[in-house]
Amino acid sequence: MTQARRPKVVVCRAIFPAIIEGLRQHFEVVDNQADVMWTREQLVAHLQGCHGAFTTGGERIDAGVLAACPQLRVVANMAVGYNNFDVPAMTAAGVLATNAPGVLTETTADFGFALLMATARRVTESEHYLRAGHWTRWRYDMFIGADVHGSTLGIIGMGRIGQAIARRGHHGFGMRVVYHNRSKLDAATEAACGASYVSKAELLQSADHVMLVVPYSAESHHTIGAAELAQMKPSATLINLARGGIVDDAALAAALRAQTIAAAGLDVFEGEPKVHPDLLTVPNVVLTPHIASATTPTRMAMASLAADNLVGYLTARQAKTPLNPEVIGSAAAQERMARA
Repeated sequence: MTQARRPKVVVCRAIFPAIIEGLRQHFEVVDNQADVMWTREQLVAHLQGCHGAFTTGGERIDAGVLAACPQLRVVANMAVGYNNFDVPAMTAAGVLATNAPGVLTETTADFGFALLMATARRVTESEHYLRAGHWTRWRYDMFIGADVHGSTLGIIGMGRIGQAIARRGHHGFGMRVVYHNRSKLDAATEAACGASYVSKAELLQSADHVMLVVPYSAESHHTIGAAELAQMKPSATLINLARGGIVDDAALAAALRAQTIAAAGLDVFEGEPKVHPDLLTVPNVVLTPHIASATTPTRMAMASLAADNLVGYLTARQAKTPLNPEVIGSAAAQERMARA
């Protein structure tokens, strides 16, 4: 009897070796542990003959890639965000898309507060000052920042992470929490978060600290631009944990230089890993390289969930966190399976 051929999957970036070994129990695996940044053409070349792909958020999967890779059935993102996926195109092509929500909520909320506190208390500025040898004496006004406790926290985007940040602010720091979201939360959830719904304009005008946790989409592009920054308090801080493109980085750099707002903390950027050069020349901004979920347990959980989605779909037509579950059992998906 001829042994059935095992499905083939490609892991597009370096990940934990244990995850690779786990995938090898089920699949023929092409890995990229050298962590080479593939071009679009190289990605397509590596996907040839593959049934599944493990992506990390930077690999663009669109109609062109799907057309060039007719055997591809599932792409699992090791990230909660999925703006690297053209989900409608994947659905039309019969390719399942999955992400990794939930497992990074608390860790990302922790980092949100780390970034907020570093920004409000001018940690980066003062460290640079000290390292440069400028600190020679104490002054009453040296690197005076803003209080976090008892202040007003405005959250734009009140999903899992936004709610976790709200709970930390309300219960841990005695903050007044206001939020703006596409839809108002139910009363019980608002009470648990100690949060009140307000308009976007009211949030910008009243908050001492504005935290962005909204998913990226065409509608949320440049949620914060020059007009919105002008509405904020001159003493306010802006924190972006969401995605690059939520903030107009050029407008933000100009506002920081003009002290339209006091400071900003950014973990994500337009066009990352490139950073707008003007942001590198203003002192009142804390910059981190997209590390909000970067703890070993959380990154392992994200990778494990992505791997589970690949295994589940390619072996049992099931997935834990599908973005387009209507693909499962669809005619387009059946057509792709027939090409194996």
